[in-house]
Amino acid sequence: MILIGTSGSTKCDWQLVDSKKSLVRKSTKGINPFFMDDVAISDIVKSLGSEIIDHKSEIEVVYYFGAGCSSKHFASMVERGLSMVFNKSHLYVKEDIVAAAFATFNGEPSITALMGTGSNSCHFDGDIVRQEVSGMDFILGDEGSRSHFGKLLLSKFLKKQLPEEISRDLEYEFQLNKEEILLSVYIKPYANVYLSSFSQFIKERIDHPYLKEMVKQSITDFIETYICSIKNYENLPVHFVGSVPYFFEDIVNEVVEEHNLIKGIFIEEPIDLLVGYLIKKHYKN
Repeated sequence: MILIGTSGSTKCDWQLVDSKKSLVRKSTKGINPFFMDDVAISDIVKSLGSEIIDHKSEIEVVYYFGAGCSSKHFASMVERGLSMVFNKSHLYVKEDIVAAAFATFNGEPSITALMGTGSNSCHFDGDIVRQEVSGMDFILGDEGSRSHFGKLLLSKFLKKQLPEEISRDLEYEFQLNKEEILLSVYIKPYANVYLSSFSQFIKERIDHPYLKEMVKQSITDFIETYICSIKNYENLPVHFVGSVPYFFEDIVNEVVEEHNLIKGIFIEEPIDLLVGYLIKKHYKN
């Protein structure tokens, strides 16, 4: 058996699989080593319950792909948390963009764009996952992500740059004030999740020209920074993974066409396609 987990800051999807099919599917709270230690991570893993934990002696490998695992320090923290539960299994811990690359790989070199709570991209040729510009989280990067949309929205709200009707709706729906916003962004944990929560507000009003242009510009910045920096990008299909291409597909398509990109597949969650890829890879012998 193998256990596969894919996690953002909000939610972690898990599947326990054998050589033929998925046996158990579960979701837990998201894991992000930026905001929690190894003990907190192990507590989340334990919440998988007996359906999975009772099989731990049979699990050969735990494949885990998550936000915050791009550095050795944070990946090691996740490994320690996993090892507290799966102490007999081999642990394979990589960042979430690797899961997206594996899930969208169809045998030919391609580019994968991951656009959810955060954003990232890579080139994958079936052997090496390569990045020209790595993700920099919501403070320094994450263009084209839900947290970036929220950051733009709240910044413009505080600077009184939003159209009156948008500002009024935002204030009424969330009872916003400057102190609460600054506390949630600068002091409380999971500021990226807080910012991304405003994407639903934006989605419900995406026909408003101001919000549509704001989202489009964010996606354009992502494409021009992360996709166009990859060598030979104009000749490679670009696959899109995450909630942004799923819920804002029309705008993503506009930007793709304007930049003459070769459009690949659009998927919201990588887990199902990832499972198929890893079954073939793990059980190839």
